[in-house]
Amino acid sequence: MIDEEKTAASQHSKAGRAAFLFVILIGVVSLFADFTYEGSRSVLGPYLALLGASATVVGIVTGMGEMLGYGLRLVSGRWADASGRYWHITILGYVVQMASVPALALTQTWEQAAILIILERIGKAIRNPPRDVMLSHAGKQLGGYGWVFGLHQSLDQAGAMIGPLSVAAILALGGSYRKAFMLLAVPAVINLCFVAVTRWLYPRPQDMAPPSAGTAPDGLPRVFWVYLVGAGLVAAGFADYPLIAYHLTRTQLAQGEAIAVFYAVAMAVSGAGSLLFGRLFDRYGLRVLVPLTVVSVLFAPLVFYGGFWLALLGAAVWGIGMGVHESIIPAAVAPMVAVQRRATAFGLFTAAYGIFWFLGSSVIGMLYDWSVPAAVTFCMVAGLAAVPIFVWVGGKKETVSPDP
Repeated sequence: MIDEEKTAASQHSKAGRAAFLFVILIGVVSLFADFTYEGSRSVLGPYLALLGASATVVGIVTGMGEMLGYGLRLVSGRWADASGRYWHITILGYVVQMASVPALALTQTWEQAAILIILERIGKAIRNPPRDVMLSHAGKQLGGYGWVFGLHQSLDQAGAMIGPLSVAAILALGGSYRKAFMLLAVPAVINLCFVAVTRWLYPRPQDMAPPSAGTAPDGLPRVFWVYLVGAGLVAAGFADYPLIAYHLTRTQLAQGEAIAVFYAVAMAVSGAGSLLFGRLFDRYGLRVLVPLTVVSVLFAPLVFYGGFWLALLGAAVWGIGMGVHESIIPAAVAPMVAVQRRATAFGLFTAAYGIFWFLGSSVIGMLYDWSVPAAVTFCMVAGLAAVPIFVWVGGKKETVSPDP
């Protein structure tokens, strides 16, 4: 009996180490992905302005990119659940995304840049649902969905910090936006190499989780749909960074490399916060979303009303919001649904989330052109409207459990 217990403990420890290495490798994949595309996104606002785009155009283009980048996840999620080809779909998405960023160096008009900006978001849409499902399997071995998504997100955001800082350095040394986009081909290639290595080492990540008993129930639970409404309100009131960068350029609060540094600060806060937020979610559940949502909405008055230092603080608060968006919000979906429907749930959730983000970004951009106070008010009201919904969902302990 003792030998059997030792053997079982040894196997569990080995499975835990394998799951941890998988999360780290996926995190490194995301690090170089974010290095690439967040490096470019840190200067998309001023780059589009340089090509002749207005604030409304910036809001619509970035919002459209987010809508497709999230909306098409419904397609890739259903595709992944139906086919079981999680890696095939994930690899396709990374190839599309990583090819789009360096191609920005070849653009001459804002319309050409807009196509590539949207294509980059489509690539992310293709790869995210199957990748998130593979990560959720590791949560069974590592003690919590929040910890797994938080750890992954911290590595992800490390790349999101390094990328903008690299672009800022290129601009500070006299390089152009196009040269910066061209040099981002280096982390893009490294990303694809790590994708290939991870696929080779872990061809079946689903084997990390024990098999599910029974069959998946029809449909998705009511709490999922209610939670989706709250998350959608948060997304609608969350301005995309290119509009913030546009504001910083227009008001001359910051230029070029300083704007990229602002973004790097936001990503650093997001990455550090993700680990903490993930742990808090595993311990307290969705209740942690209430105070974090209240804090996150303060980015709007700080960024759009403040001077240089208040705007920098606002960028950091915006980074807190990004950490919540990328760690707790997706992690909360996993325990709501059966594993057999998890890719579909991730895809559906993020599809609706992206539609709200697109509509909100478009409204914020148009309101900004008309009245900055109106844009700030919209951001805060939309975000705070989600708070009572999160209070209700967080109280449904029998339905939403932070334990895997």
